[in-house]
Amino acid sequence: MAPDADAGKSIKRADPFAPLTSEQLAVGEGHDIYVESIGRPDGIPAVYLHGGPGSGCQPDHRRLFDPERFHAVLFDQRGAGRSRPKSRREANTLPHLIADMEMMREKFGFRRWMVVGGSWGATLALAYAQAHPARVSGIVLRATFLGTSEEIENGFLKVLPRFYPGLYDDFMSVLPEGERAQPLQAYFRRILDSNPDVHIPAARAWGETERILSEHTPNRTRLDRSTLNSSRGLPTTPFMEAHYFANDCFMQPNQLLREAGKLKGIPGIIVQGRYDLLCPPATSHALAAVWPEAEIRFVEGAGHTLYDPGVRDTVMKAIADMASQASK
Repeated sequence: MAPDADAGKSIKRADPFAPLTSEQLAVGEGHDIYVESIGRPDGIPAVYLHGGPGSGCQPDHRRLFDPERFHAVLFDQRGAGRSRPKSRREANTLPHLIADMEMMREKFGFRRWMVVGGSWGATLALAYAQAHPARVSGIVLRATFLGTSEEIENGFLKVLPRFYPGLYDDFMSVLPEGERAQPLQAYFRRILDSNPDVHIPAARAWGETERILSEHTPNRTRLDRSTLNSSRGLPTTPFMEAHYFANDCFMQPNQLLREAGKLKGIPGIIVQGRYDLLCPPATSHALAAVWPEAEIRFVEGAGHTLYDPGVRDTVMKAIADMASQASK
């Protein structure tokens, strides 16, 4: 998506979700991040955090925010989406992303803002709020991910063979037999290997397996072995995920739950797919147990992705309700 060349020239615009502003913001250490804002300049401040890590924001994410109520900021995190250099992992850690958010908040002149994020975006939202609680008016999360190795192991090594045993066999078969004792570490090592013959099939297998796990009714449940070695349209998210996951998301063990007391006084709404195989209800339940201001809203018949039935509408309603709650 190209930046809107006419953004800001007219108050009455044909597309109310077109960006008010869009730019490449230099945040230091050689990174420029793509930042856009939508809505009205005097609207309720909010920021949207995409998942992955590494996926980037999409035009539809703008539509989660009522343009008549919000002044929302959306950005592609370091190395993701339209940010440059693409896929760069140097100087790309959770503390860097938190610092980037503070730079953006100050740039837009927001004293406080609502923080919205799903999956990895929920991880970043919680980490930011714990680092800067006075800057957060409210939090809306979807698919709570606490950034722990236990969650990743549960999804790929316990849930996957239980629900998709054939896919688990496919996933393991990509690894040489001698590397299957610690498959996740082997996958991260291979995805980050500079040799395309090593990282391409690993990245494709990881990304496709994760996609299947994320959808309540995926269109396929096995890997297509014939496409694993193709470099065409290679996804970038597995590379950033391997970088973050191999480094424990640059957090201390169980950091987000241990430091949940820093969220005291911040209202929260957690949108939870009942059948989310990657970020199951138990995770949201554990977070709400140490964050009394948080409310969980379940979406029955839905899994992990924003586009499972009912999830997107529930997130939009949660954002609208949080705006009303936080503005009181």
